[in-house]
Amino acid sequence: MAPVDFEAFVDELANVSGTTIMPFFRSALGVEDKSGGVDFDPVTEADRAAEAAIRQKIRATFPTHGVMGEEYGSERLDAEFVWVLDPIDGTKSFISGMVGWGTLIGLLRNGQPCYGMMHQPFTRERFSGDGGSAKYRGPGGERVLRTRPCATLADAVLYTTTPRLMAPAEQVRFSVIEEKVKLSRYGGDCYAYAMLAMGLVDLIIEASLQPYDITALIPIIEGAGGVITTWDGGPAQAGGRIVAAGDARVHAAALALLQASFEA
Repeated sequence: MAPVDFEAFVDELANVSGTTIMPFFRSALGVEDKSGGVDFDPVTEADRAAEAAIRQKIRATFPTHGVMGEEYGSERLDAEFVWVLDPIDGTKSFISGMVGWGTLIGLLRNGQPCYGMMHQPFTRERFSGDGGSAKYRGPGGERVLRTRPCATLADAVLYTTTPRLMAPAEQVRFSVIEEKVKLSRYGGDCYAYAMLAMGLVDLIIEASLQPYDITALIPIIEGAGGVITTWDGGPAQAGGRIVAAGDARVHAAALALLQASFEA
């Protein structure tokens, strides 16, 4: 079997998903609440149509590969290669007409993230990485992604989607960090991680993430020179509580304060 160019194939998946999603953006699309009224968790026709299109292409090209997706569940998770999909990460932004959303396409090999892409079809931007390098492609051309140096929390720009996604005890731990940074902003979902890889954000702290929320972003962050782990310093691909930083010094400082506040 000839070597597989996974980068080219992921580009094809991004093309398919973007073509599927864009007719729905800033339109009167239907929105369902997956939470059953407990805590608004929207899903749209665009989410489902895009994931179905991506899955169909994966199945036709790599029938032995596994797939994990937000909308249609998991299959063959014991395969050597498993695709991890979030057709629209940031659905709340999507239904609000904002651009802080994207399609996440990640690839695991033997359980470890080996390639990822965040595609924003409206802005025509693609952020991709393989853990060793990362790059950006968009209207302004193509460039290598590198995180920026940031020595201390006092110098850091911090993002989280919203503290309301955190449990009360987690919000307390987050606030310890938030009080020390230069600037704290909410929103962005996957787009904030892309900005960290681009060197415009220094720190992201999240909780309650699913594997499909984060797997594709890990090779991008690490490929750009950043660090991404759980709050206790473990691997990030299972989701949960996540800390991503462009500089290892800020990552270490955030972990130390999160753990100290937890122990207290």
